[in-house]
Amino acid sequence: MAAGKNGARYRISAAPAIVVAQLLSVAAIVLMLVWILRFRGGLSLKSNDLRRLLNAHHFFMLLGPIICVGQVLLSCGGLAIMAFKTIPGRRRVRKLVHMFLNLVGLVLGVLGFFAIFTFLKKEGTILDLDSLHSWVGFGTMCLYAIQFLLGFTFFLFPGATLMMRAIMKPWHFFFGLVIFILAIISSATGIVRRFSLIGLHRGSETLVLNFTGIAIILYGITVILSVILP
Repeated sequence: MAAGKNGARYRISAAPAIVVAQLLSVAAIVLMLVWILRFRGGLSLKSNDLRRLLNAHHFFMLLGPIICVGQVLLSCGGLAIMAFKTIPGRRRVRKLVHMFLNLVGLVLGVLGFFAIFTFLKKEGTILDLDSLHSWVGFGTMCLYAIQFLLGFTFFLFPGATLMMRAIMKPWHFFFGLVIFILAIISSATGIVRRFSLIGLHRGSETLVLNFTGIAIILYGITVILSVILP
């Protein structure tokens, strides 16, 4: 169904969904910082405190694959994708902004990976692949890197023919949305796993972490809503 028809069916434009998504992204970041700084001792990529390394992993993975980056050229999920509806200018300018924000998200995701691998190395354990979070998170980042490289090659440099771009465009959209959804799932399963690792049950820290997860999930929902609205 075309975007215009979707808009007529839902009787709403994408603008409210984009605004709500922006607010939820800020809420998720603030709640994550409150949890890390107030209850978990801060974050660092160089500290010998393993807690701070693990906190850095959570924070950078939130900022990267979820908050900073959208995946799909003409859809609306995440800040990078929202650039196509919120940033004025020529199409090529918007495309460069899209690529830049995706690159920032990829770099932040790599930093998140660096933090968790450093954590595992200092802890003296091997890569943890016995949890759903590990499998989904690792797969998401691999798909994201491939998606970025293919998007850069087809749409920017060296650039494909118009026919090849037309063929690639819907698949770029589809896999971008899949990657975004997987990032939300990975974040939710990561929060559940952190709950089990630190043995949280009740209290203010539990509430903060729960509300962080809820903000992330609601952010994902509003982003997907913006995809189907004009």
